Amino acid sequence: MTHDDGTSPEDMGEDFWNERYRTKGRIWSGAPNRHLVAEVAGLAPGRALDVGSGEGADALWLAERGWAVTAVDISSVALDRAAAHARDRGSEVAERITWTRADVTAWAPPAPAFDLVTVQFMHLYPNPRARLFAALAGAVAPGGELLVVAHHPRDLETGVPRPPMPELFYEGDAVTAALTEGEWEVLVDEARAGEQTLDGTTHTVHDLVVRARRSG
Repeated sequence: MTHDDGTSPEDMGEDFWNERYRTKGRIWSGAPNRHLVAEVAGLAPGRALDVGSGEGADALWLAERGWAVTAVDISSVALDRAAAHARDRGSEVAERITWTRADVTAWAPPAPAFDLVTVQFMHLYPNPRARLFAALAGAVAPGGELLVVAHHPRDLETGVPRPPMPELFYEGDAVTAALTEGEWEVLVDEARAGEQTLDGTTHTVHDLVVRARRSG
């Protein structure tokens, strides 16, 4: 993930994110990512890995629909906050989520363990990004799906406020390069338009959405 002031990913460790979450009662909207909802709503629930889970909105949405979720984030403050939100939804939801603190650039998920692996707006430099996508693809069980959502590099050309670091933005081939040929079907690979209000101005933004299914 990138920060509005252009802080680079290599400076955004656990201390950075813990301090950022401490500065506000809520950083994110509390609503699940719209692309997660659109792509996953029709899937039968199983085991899900939510990477960069933040305050837990996506993990909560999945758990409420019957998924057993492993939610991973670098910030212990965010995970504590997310767990509290889960408890507010009731024990049935809270017990479906395992909260895990880890730096995903160094963490290796169990493989192949998950029917869904989802990562939303994870913006890293190319080498750690490639390593992460390869690890996440390896964590998808046969018949399972990988969903990656990110800010599309097109936003850098249209005046949307984004950190001036083009190397952090990527297109679908950065994801599909991690998929072993012959083992995957790419279901979605597109720059999906939408609207986002930043600093009081509404912009047309484009999000990269890549969804792929591993052969069973």
